[in-house]
Amino acid sequence: MKPQPPPPKTYSETEIVRLVWLAIFVSVFSFLIYNRDGAVLLYGDAVAHINIARRIFDSKTPGLLQLGTVWLPLPHLLILPFIVSKQMWQSGSGGSIPSMAAYVLGVLGIFRLVRTALRRDGEADGVGRVGAWVAALVYGANPNLIYMQATAMGESLYMAFFIWAVAYFAEFARGKEKASRALMKCGLCLAAACWTRYDGWFLAALMVVGAVIVSFQLFPGEPKLAVQTSRLTLLKFVLLTTIAPVLWLAYNAAVYRNPLEFANGPYSARAIEQKTATVNPAKGNLWAATSYFLKAAELNVSEANWLGRLWLALALLGSLAAGLSGRGRAALWLWTPLPFYALSVAYGSVPIFLPTWWPFSYYNVRYGLQLLPAFAVFGVLGIIFVLQSVAKVDLARGFLTRWTNTAVVVSALVLAGESYAGVWRADPICFREAAINSRGRVALDKQVASWLNSLPADSTLLMYLGEHVGALEQAGIPLRRVINEGNHRTWKQPADPEGLWEHALADPAQCADYAVGFEGDPVWKAARDHQLPALVEIHTTGQPPAVIFRGRK
Repeated sequence: MKPQPPPPKTYSETEIVRLVWLAIFVSVFSFLIYNRDGAVLLYGDAVAHINIARRIFDSKTPGLLQLGTVWLPLPHLLILPFIVSKQMWQSGSGGSIPSMAAYVLGVLGIFRLVRTALRRDGEADGVGRVGAWVAALVYGANPNLIYMQATAMGESLYMAFFIWAVAYFAEFARGKEKASRALMKCGLCLAAACWTRYDGWFLAALMVVGAVIVSFQLFPGEPKLAVQTSRLTLLKFVLLTTIAPVLWLAYNAAVYRNPLEFANGPYSARAIEQKTATVNPAKGNLWAATSYFLKAAELNVSEANWLGRLWLALALLGSLAAGLSGRGRAALWLWTPLPFYALSVAYGSVPIFLPTWWPFSYYNVRYGLQLLPAFAVFGVLGIIFVLQSVAKVDLARGFLTRWTNTAVVVSALVLAGESYAGVWRADPICFREAAINSRGRVALDKQVASWLNSLPADSTLLMYLGEHVGALEQAGIPLRRVINEGNHRTWKQPADPEGLWEHALADPAQCADYAVGFEGDPVWKAARDHQLPALVEIHTTGQPPAVIFRGRK
């Protein structure tokens, strides 16, 4: 008897495989291009993320306390295995791998979310299938996302957790037999989001309220046992979503003696704003803050003003249609970045500078990328709504009734193609932001790295790593050879008198062979106070001068 061939895969499985391979191709190909051009490490934050992960095992005082306080820990923990290799650490490619994987998961999450949201009677109809594909392509083809996923920045990673949390919540809200399991998966995604960006804390709080509302609607007349089961699942969900913020607050309280160290400590956004006197054009004005964030979102999808506004209008129209019809209503969570960033810009020391608005510069423009999922999903829903409305007109009824799906695909792809072509011609705004703001820093790091390579290979350095850790990374100098601000007991406040860092600043000539100071930083001040001889002074336009001092003879 001949063995029977395995049954063919279902249509949906085949679609998923194709979509995943397409996303992998885009991710890897774009990474290779940006890595070849040296663009992976343009963001100073990307360099910092990689080196925070590196110093967990490569430091004079290694351990999890090297995670610091301002940035949440999950991105660094995910980067950690990939930068054990010196080559992947220096090139920055180790930091890109989690972002690239998250990009693929995000594309797949958009597809699943739209499929779930547009189902009718448990099955995806033609509009649902087409809408899922088009939304996934609009999301995955965005040039700014394609650049960001090639770096160690956290946008791609957070958006993947965000999208999947919304997708699982949509499955839970449908109230089928797997609703409880979907809610727990949503909780896991929210917990991961809460350990990736503080946006996740805001999202988790809102989703807990939403889960409570949906739960009591789902089980209004069920038997007592079913109600108890749903309440138990809801309790587990609440605990799962709150444990990540609680643990982070506890970590800050134990290590820094201040549970809000990340929000009001010396390295927080508020402290940096006060120290640098950064201008915030929307400070204290919620409407202006909302406008700046929406404009940043538009610039992340199109360079042309009218196209950006068209994306926003279609997304709002699609959201209105979803809210009124109920089809796709669960995806409205994708708008949560709007209130979060509006409040953060107005009242949270998080300015956004746009090249088209005062002060006509680039700063945090990448935050607008957080609305890309909403634009991708609801922009497509808006197109579907417009075409279905036009199909009711007598003149267009015959054609559009028969060719609605084709019209949706063509309309969405033409709009996305025109928008994204303009972005590629001008270079993605996130790439421009990184390139413009990194010029002086990258040039100075390169010069410092060149001089550091001329020092003896076994020498001990004293250096403040806050701004220019990239010089050590370029030079390939292990962090365990460098005494830095992380080498002390952080729970000793305001300073650790017995810490290695404090000892080295008190007597740099005794603790280090060479001191690398940047004008105004603690090492520069300590070297000047102890009259260490300067070996070389390095000047770069727009950057404070760097000085290499001789320490031990």
